[in-house]
Amino acid sequence: MRIAQVAPLYESVPPKLYGGTERVVSYLTEELVQQGHDVTLFASGDSITRAKLVKVCPRALRLDPDCQDSLAHHIVLMEEVFRRAFEFDIVHFHIDYLHFPISSRYGVGYLTTLHGRLDLPDLQPVYAKFTDTPVVSISDSQRAPLALVNWQATVYHGLPEKLLRLEEHPDNYLAFLGRISPEKRVDRAIEIAIRSGMRLKIAAKIDRVDRTYFESTIRPLLNHPSVEFVGEINDEQKQDFLGNAFALIFPIDWPEPFGLAMIEAMACGTPVIAFRQGSTPEVVDEGVTGMLVDHVEAAVSAVKQVRHIARRECRARFEKRFTARRMALDYVKVYNSILRDSEVRESVERTVESRGVEVV
Repeated sequence: MRIAQVAPLYESVPPKLYGGTERVVSYLTEELVQQGHDVTLFASGDSITRAKLVKVCPRALRLDPDCQDSLAHHIVLMEEVFRRAFEFDIVHFHIDYLHFPISSRYGVGYLTTLHGRLDLPDLQPVYAKFTDTPVVSISDSQRAPLALVNWQATVYHGLPEKLLRLEEHPDNYLAFLGRISPEKRVDRAIEIAIRSGMRLKIAAKIDRVDRTYFESTIRPLLNHPSVEFVGEINDEQKQDFLGNAFALIFPIDWPEPFGLAMIEAMACGTPVIAFRQGSTPEVVDEGVTGMLVDHVEAAVSAVKQVRHIARRECRARFEKRFTARRMALDYVKVYNSILRDSEVRESVERTVESRGVEVV
């Protein structure tokens, strides 16, 4: 199958540091190549892939000090894609709704994975205009605000099976991996660790928009002797950071669409203590890969309970549910479904047009 993967340009594919969407696009692209598909990746020029790479901009926009208008680069991205759209059987977008007005007018198979939160009021009129656009969710819970959208499937994220390995003998610290922002609630992680008598290591990105929040709310909390702020880490550093952790604290306070850090921890055999929000009940198998909690007190209790979770079984559940191979196979099923629907549609159009009737 000839497949185009269209990535956001904010990070390279894969990202040098933080970057969930671009990391998933990388895992999917490489696995599709491994399975024998002809894949073209539209991404920033510093991306690394075995697929054919179309370099839309020289480098990832977040790390480019000269970038002042990221939208301009994404307009170029869409033009590049649609100039070449007929070279592909399916075009798979990962850039939210930016391409909707164009893709709906092209006679090519296409699909969009929605990677972000969908509960913002501003999104309602957009998706109401494009109810026929085929989209995929990354968790069932993500769908709730947009029930009338043309959902094709839910495809959970996956990691390369050998990216991270089981660590059966962890150190005695809790880990927080992600982004410093109000909804990620690293302040909760700090409170949970202190109340549990555990050390906490924080590996997190700080976006410019969250810098004030970090300085005013989080930085003062980092003075506690049990808390260590590591900063952003790359994929190579995750093995030690997550694998040696007693547990991953995932103390979110928002409708998390998926939560890649949770399955990265599971791949190491590290159990997850997650607040029951958004996707977490779908991702965490309670008592097998972690614990679900509703408040800080329950999380403190869960720190004691997760010692009974078998790290080898945690890893086994990851291998069953969250590998890149499973993710790619799930997407190929969706691609084939869309192509079958397109063939039926084209057949109907040819029949109707042969009778002199305009198809709308």
